[in-house]
Amino acid sequence: MVLTLLPFFVSAQEIDNTLSYKNINCDRYFRLNYENDFFSATDIYYTQGVAIELVSPSLSAFPLSKLLLQPHYGGTRYGIALEHDGYTPTSIGHDEILYGDRPFAATLTFKSFQISIDTIKKQRFSTTLTVGIIGPAAGGAEMQTGIHSALNNVIPHGWPNQIHNDAVLNYQVDYEKQLVSLGKIFSIDGDAIARVGTLSDKAGLGFTLMMGYFDSPFQTNIAKGKNFRLYAYDHPQVNVIGYDATLEGGLFNHSSPYTIASSQLNRITFQNRFGFVLEYRRIYLEYFQSYLSREFETGTYHVWGGIQLAFGL
Repeated sequence: MVLTLLPFFVSAQEIDNTLSYKNINCDRYFRLNYENDFFSATDIYYTQGVAIELVSPSLSAFPLSKLLLQPHYGGTRYGIALEHDGYTPTSIGHDEILYGDRPFAATLTFKSFQISIDTIKKQRFSTTLTVGIIGPAAGGAEMQTGIHSALNNVIPHGWPNQIHNDAVLNYQVDYEKQLVSLGKIFSIDGDAIARVGTLSDKAGLGFTLMMGYFDSPFQTNIAKGKNFRLYAYDHPQVNVIGYDATLEGGLFNHSSPYTIASSQLNRITFQNRFGFVLEYRRIYLEYFQSYLSREFETGTYHVWGGIQLAFGL
């Protein structure tokens, strides 16, 4: 595990679960991810993301796993995840469309992924296949309305104007290489990402800085013992954006009442994520915050946070 102090990348804020700063050094684990801009005292743009994730060697036989590229490094982990993400404009109190603002959008996706680790050359190669839907069928309106009602918060308006239903099919490849390592207390690695599909097209470069006391994400099946692991990380990343369905609408369905024109997108974005991780035996707890630069010309930057809880099985 690691301290990451420098990330650059995002568009369509999917919960990335394969990079080194999210490493869990065992082949079987369950993880719950929850992200919300509540942690930054806002309620705009990428307003919430929830994902449940399972990793197990038995998933190598899962049908979608057969479609995942892998370089056959010494150790490979296989996983699946179910994810729900929601996006809103800067105000949820209006029935009418807020032109120049972010569209309402929601996605519900299923992911199959693999993480290959080369313990000799200290590199990682991950692939993720994502299938699902964007639009009202993803249940974004019901999710946000239910949460706000339970908390006696402002009931959201404007969801009838959300991005309409369309298919999600995406393929993502990540590569990471360790650059500097000082035992269990300091590490820097570089990473590259490429994503294509109907939800998001992008390429990015970043690096991860980790400090504290942690297990290397470039090793496999480390015995945890009874000791604590405590570290911080920072991960900056810069992306080149080709397409974002949560802003531009689906690739096939062009009936959405409001979208951001392709010409209005910022093609280069910067994101930084930093967090703190506590591990004890096979329990993993993380708190983080992310910053994302302006995604479209009339937009603004955005900050959100999240927590992750994982258990080794």
